[in-house]
Amino acid sequence: MEKNLTMAYLSELFLGSEEDVAGQILVIWGQIKVSFVVPFLKVFMYINLVMSIMLFTEMLFMAMVVTINNFFGKKPEQRYKWEPFKEDFELGSSVYPLVLVQVPMFNEREVYKLSIGAACELSWPSDRIVIQVLDDSTDPLLKGMVELECENWASKGRNIHYQVRDNRNGYKAGALKEGLKHRYANECEFVVIFDADFQPEPDFLTTTIPFLHHNPELGLVQGRWKFANSNDCLMTRIQEISLNYHFKVEQEYGSITFAFFGFNGTAGVWRMAALEEAGGWKDRTTVEDMDLAVRASLKGWKFLYIGSLMVKNELPSVLKSYRNQQHRWSCGPANLFRKIFCETMRNNRVTWWKKIYVLYSFFFVRKIVAHIATFTLYCVVFPATVLIPEVMLPRWITIYLPTVITLLNVVGTPRSFYLVVFWVLFENVMSLHRTKATFIGLFETQRVNEWVVTEKHGDASKIKATTQPKLSPFKIGERILILELCVGIVLLGCASYDLAYGKYRYYIYLYLQAIAFLTMGCGYIGIQVPNS
Repeated sequence: MEKNLTMAYLSELFLGSEEDVAGQILVIWGQIKVSFVVPFLKVFMYINLVMSIMLFTEMLFMAMVVTINNFFGKKPEQRYKWEPFKEDFELGSSVYPLVLVQVPMFNEREVYKLSIGAACELSWPSDRIVIQVLDDSTDPLLKGMVELECENWASKGRNIHYQVRDNRNGYKAGALKEGLKHRYANECEFVVIFDADFQPEPDFLTTTIPFLHHNPELGLVQGRWKFANSNDCLMTRIQEISLNYHFKVEQEYGSITFAFFGFNGTAGVWRMAALEEAGGWKDRTTVEDMDLAVRASLKGWKFLYIGSLMVKNELPSVLKSYRNQQHRWSCGPANLFRKIFCETMRNNRVTWWKKIYVLYSFFFVRKIVAHIATFTLYCVVFPATVLIPEVMLPRWITIYLPTVITLLNVVGTPRSFYLVVFWVLFENVMSLHRTKATFIGLFETQRVNEWVVTEKHGDASKIKATTQPKLSPFKIGERILILELCVGIVLLGCASYDLAYGKYRYYIYLYLQAIAFLTMGCGYIGIQVPNS
């Protein structure tokens, strides 16, 4: 008894009662918050404010340039010489340049017939065009089907070659590079690339090749993507908004001001001489198309983007496929920025203005800052200020600036304006995935060269099954995204705290954003394509 009294007395002497312990913890937390947490959060907030201003300024300037050009500028046919080819009675079709059409594919069961058929139906003299199907498929049955399709078109008089290789080194870049080693490919003056889900109109070559033929300084002519399945689901509608902004503003701006933009990897025509001078295809990153464009531009070649030239293709309609695509599109540019920074600075063939545009505007702001600022500001700083009310965000960063940025993005797709709230929430969730991929690219961690081919569904994505089969536990487990769920739970807690004790009324936005994270974390967005 005496011992117990002594222990209780000593415990109270050194630690105090339970109420005193709680009070001491609050005092210590208050000191830590004032000394470290609040200053750190303020610095972090200011960094995000600077990044947001950089992004806002970039977007506003690009939009102004494109708008002015649309009203007062010249069309591509006025900026560059363009004349249609005319057959000569004596020379015949030899007045047309020899063109190589490359169609790379990998297990494209649903779309291989569409892509091969579209390539074979291009309007160009049959003796002046070579179609090359580069099949890296791992399914023997499917390879046989693709080869048979090529034979069918060959029997109709098309000059088509079915090419395979015994490995997938370099993925798409490796396949394209291997395809150019054939003798018949080396004889061609221009090379056109169409991914397996792209279906060009017959006049694609008659529109693009004259620009290259009559303007020797042009190394690339790029067409615009047109989305055949944009109405499949909410996710494809949202993708259409983002990509329309990319093509209507970013690509157009680069073509107008610096005659440079990132090659989209498909729906474009390269001058073979420009491709060779740039060093050909390289597989050092997962954005081999952007890598080639940067190297060709640093050699002095100019690019032309034709926004009126539409090429039909397919958007990812399944969340898993879209995430894989976005990982590659976010990780690759960040990794390429790391690799070409010094090379660009040392280059003597382009102006300093173009160097600044490539490194600062094209890469740093659009490929790095845009992803990081979106996630850290709206999904980290916002909820943090709810818990740390000593740090207050200015109204212009909470309302005015994001509103203008959102309108600039959505204005390119007026039919989807009513989806603007869903677009904001969806993009903020995806910014977590893109930010992670960006840091992987910058620091070259383990997944830096991860390449997962975006799954195509063709007409299968339009099939609406009346009853969906129950998913097995394994498949449900595949749909769960732990990181998104964790962020959603944190945002839900912050929203509830703000509703009960906060003063900024961020809970309306935080609740919506939490629901978006939880919904996508459970995989409930996109469509479930029936098994063929």
